[in-house]
Amino acid sequence: MGVWIDTDMGFDDIAAILVVAHSGMTIDGVSLVMGNAPLDRVRATAASAAAAFSWDFPIHSGRAMPVLCRLETAQVILGDSGIRSIGRILPAAPPLAHSDAFAAMCAWLETAEEPHRILALGPLTNIAAVTLARPDLAAKISELTWMGGGVTSGNHNASAEFNAFADPEALAIVLAHGLPLRMVDLDICRKVRATMEDVESVRLNDGRHAGLLADLLAGYVAIGTSRGRSGMALYDPTAAAIFVAPDIAVFQRARIDVELEGRYTRGRTIVETRPSHAVFNAHYAAEIDADMARAAILGALSKEASR
Repeated sequence: MGVWIDTDMGFDDIAAILVVAHSGMTIDGVSLVMGNAPLDRVRATAASAAAAFSWDFPIHSGRAMPVLCRLETAQVILGDSGIRSIGRILPAAPPLAHSDAFAAMCAWLETAEEPHRILALGPLTNIAAVTLARPDLAAKISELTWMGGGVTSGNHNASAEFNAFADPEALAIVLAHGLPLRMVDLDICRKVRATMEDVESVRLNDGRHAGLLADLLAGYVAIGTSRGRSGMALYDPTAAAIFVAPDIAVFQRARIDVELEGRYTRGRTIVETRPSHAVFNAHYAAEIDADMARAAILGALSKEASR
C-alpha cells in the first residue's frame, strides 16, 4: 500500500521525499501547493527534482492561493527559487504535464487500498480543498502527519510557524472537520539539526548526485549558520522520519486550534494538553529520538548521493 505527500517543494521537502522513498514505501502521488515559493516556481522545482533524482511517481499541481488570505511565501529566506545552494543547482527540466491535485487526491482516496496516510510538508490548502468539497473522501484519511505549527513559538514571526501562517484558514478547516492530524511542530524539529560536517559526509559519496545534494544541503544549513547557529533544523525531513518510523517519536493528544486574527498572532497554533480544559482533537509530537531521526535523514541523503 502506498502513501501520499503534499509539498511546497523546497530543499527540505526534497530531503523528506528522499527519506520516504529510501524507506521502501511506495509513493502513490505527490501534490504541490504554494508556500516556499509561488506555485509556478514550486512546479518548476518539482520538475527539476523529478528529473534529477529519477522520480517515477505522479506529481500533481494543487492550490496557488490560500483559502482566504493573500499569498505569503518564504522567498525572503529561501531566495526567489525557493532553494538555496552554495554551488550546483537543480538542472532545468521540461515543465510537468498538467495534472490536477484535487482530482488526483480524490481518486486516490476513492480507489487506493487503505490505510490512506498523508505526509503534508507545506500549507494545508490542498487538504482543506478536499475536506470542504468532498468531506466523504476526507473522512477516509487514516493519518495526516503535518510539519507545521509551534507549541511554544513561531519562526515566520514570534507567534506563527510559516506553514500555519501561510494559510491558517486551511488548518482551521482540517481541525474543524476532525481529520486525524499528527502535528510535527517547530519545537520537535529543532531537536534534529544538520551541520556543515554533515554536508561533507554527503559530499564524500561517489554517486552522480553527491555534489548536487551536498551543495543544496550546504545552502540550507547556511540559513542557520548565517544567524550564528551551529546548524539548521531539518524541518520537513524530521516529519518524514517520523512518518516512516513512528516509534522514534512520542505523540500526545491535545486540543489544537489556530488563531485567525491579529497582526502578531494570526497563524499561531494553540496547544492545550490539559484534558480538564478542552476536548482533544489532534496529536502532536512531544518527544523524539533525535539521533535516530538524524540517522534516517542523513542515511537517505547518503544513499541518494551514492547513486
